[in-house]
Amino acid sequence: MTRHDPSQETTDDPRVSTGVQGLDDILAGGLMANRLYLLEGQPGAGKTTLALQFLLAGRERGESGLYVTLSETEEELHAVARSHCLSLHDIALFELASSKHAFGATLEQTLLHPWEVELGETVKLITDKVEATDPVLVVFDSLSEMRLLAQDPLRYRRQILALKQFFAGRNATVLLLDDMTASQERDLQLHSLCHGVITLERLSQHFGPARRRLEVQKMRGIRFRAGYHDFNIEHGGLQVFPRLIATEHHRPFVGAPVPSGIAALDALLDGGPLRGTSTLVTGPAGAGKTTVALQYIDAACRRGERSVLYEFDERTGTLITRAAKQGIDLEAHMNAGLLVVKQVDPAELSPGEFDAMVRHEVEAHGARMIVIDSLTGYTISMPEEQQIVLQLHELLSYLNQQGVVTFLINTQAGLVGGMQGNGINVSFLSDAVLLLRFFEAGGRVRKAISVIKNRGGGHEDAIRELRIDQDGIRIGEPLTQFHGVLTGTPNYLGDGDPLLMERDDANA
Repeated sequence: MTRHDPSQETTDDPRVSTGVQGLDDILAGGLMANRLYLLEGQPGAGKTTLALQFLLAGRERGESGLYVTLSETEEELHAVARSHCLSLHDIALFELASSKHAFGATLEQTLLHPWEVELGETVKLITDKVEATDPVLVVFDSLSEMRLLAQDPLRYRRQILALKQFFAGRNATVLLLDDMTASQERDLQLHSLCHGVITLERLSQHFGPARRRLEVQKMRGIRFRAGYHDFNIEHGGLQVFPRLIATEHHRPFVGAPVPSGIAALDALLDGGPLRGTSTLVTGPAGAGKTTVALQYIDAACRRGERSVLYEFDERTGTLITRAAKQGIDLEAHMNAGLLVVKQVDPAELSPGEFDAMVRHEVEAHGARMIVIDSLTGYTISMPEEQQIVLQLHELLSYLNQQGVVTFLINTQAGLVGGMQGNGINVSFLSDAVLLLRFFEAGGRVRKAISVIKNRGGGHEDAIRELRIDQDGIRIGEPLTQFHGVLTGTPNYLGDGDPLLMERDDANA
């Protein structure tokens, strides 16, 4: 087994991988070697799984590992590994409770628990095992038992300090696990003794599975990404999704207009939305918001550009069927690899995981257009309004800096008359806003479309009729003879019948 030699250090600090790619990214490469770290969290947060990944990553590098357990049996550790299809061969396991040497020669036939042994004897057994195996990586599970053994906070602190000094001379990287069951609050004294502290949390939701997140409380000598980071316990171990910071991602691009293939629709936005901008398509349910976005997707795929549609609300099969009735063959684009439609369940998906999905499509597959349908489904994944806005702002900023065209579908409450938003004001985050409305004329329910703003350039200020049928999307003439269309209760101010697209069709 290999070991880091301090005499061979370069100007760069040696790093040790945690075995979790996302966590290594948060730590800018991993943990500093030959230091003592604390991994804390309530039972079920994922500490044991992460600790095993830490040792297994070391095994892949040819580094010896030792897992000292006071709280779990050796069989339980193997069971955890098997649940992730992992093997603990070549990892030394020391189960203190089953060690006959733990209780002296006179107690060899007596089964006792670790807390029945004097703290000093327990620590000596651990140090003897370390000296015998000489590991490069050590996991100690868990500190709660030692805290119970000590009974006195001062004595406990002295023993932890003694362990720290013992390992300091052995060039070993040590991970101390604390399940936080022996105290109601975090042990800040323990925090001060350790080189770094990582906290895992498991949060129960009112509906759906529990959410997990981690935070690097401190890390001496390392620039790390602060704040909370979502993670899942998947088959194979922890999957961590580092918090997205848009300023870290930028690539040059030309902010050219992106056409829809319909001249009248493009004219509303002075040629179309620009690359590196986001467009909010808002209006009541059934007004045609998704269809407008699909028109841009269809045009992008015809140009050979990859698009991704994240569908929170509508079933994929239904979407494909109704798009085909309007002349848009989504299935052909999907078969050609130019379109990906991902059905998203917001109850099962954390915001950090969603950001990671989007990043993967943009960076690994070169997606140039992203559609989120709808914001209502997206916001369900984050119950706190302020966090929703911040999360979405960071995601849109990232996509903008990547030169991606983004469409956000927003469903307003109500169908006709005065409508209100969904409680989350995101219009200020968008570079352009397309507003769709229903209005009544000639005894029929009709649709109108208008542009509220366009930061990327000029836009038409007229309110036009919108027609969606088997011929696709058609944009009519400005509704100059109507007043109050945007309120949902328009008045017809003309002298004769309104000249709308149905009338044009009849006269054609």
